[in-house]
Amino acid sequence: MAVQKILFLVGDFVEDYEVMVPWQMLLMVGRDCVAVCPGKKAGDYVQTAIHDFDGYQTYSEKPGHRFTLNGDMDSISVAEFDGLVIPGGRAPEYLRLNDRVLEIVKAFFSANKPVASICHGPQILAAAGVLDGRHCSCYPAVRYEVTQSGGKYVAPADSMDSVHVDGNLVTAPAWPAHPAWMRAFIELLDTTS
Repeated sequence: MAVQKILFLVGDFVEDYEVMVPWQMLLMVGRDCVAVCPGKKAGDYVQTAIHDFDGYQTYSEKPGHRFTLNGDMDSISVAEFDGLVIPGGRAPEYLRLNDRVLEIVKAFFSANKPVASICHGPQILAAAGVLDGRHCSCYPAVRYEVTQSGGKYVAPADSMDSVHVDGNLVTAPAWPAHPAWMRAFIELLDTTS
């Protein structure tokens, strides 16, 4: 069996845990991961941010790490990838304005390939127009974008560690859901290989 190749769409101030942890988890189970960002090339990096739940009315933001890219957005083809990961953080807010990002997301959905999106990542899904009629979990502050794009918002159960699967789409509200989110994504990848 060929090694599955997973594309990560990232940008500056992507949530640190939501890119670093899934990246390492997928590498650990033998997937080949490629991270791209508009306007940057392989070897460049994006600056991450750490969002934490400190008891305030919303999350706080702290400096994260430099996450090195290993792919070039302009030269990739969706056909070479088996799945897509869209982390959250502040990056989706501006990535959703990029036509190439939206084209890539639409192509994954058209091909019915597994897509994992977390936290603010569904902002990109909403902008790409792929949520109409779909159930989608996300950080609660993003539910407006989900519902306004025709999606059905799935609220976290009792905590931020839940996951929701709707066909090829695996979504979660925030990084505490990593174990459930990545488990569901890997199970979906295993059924499509």
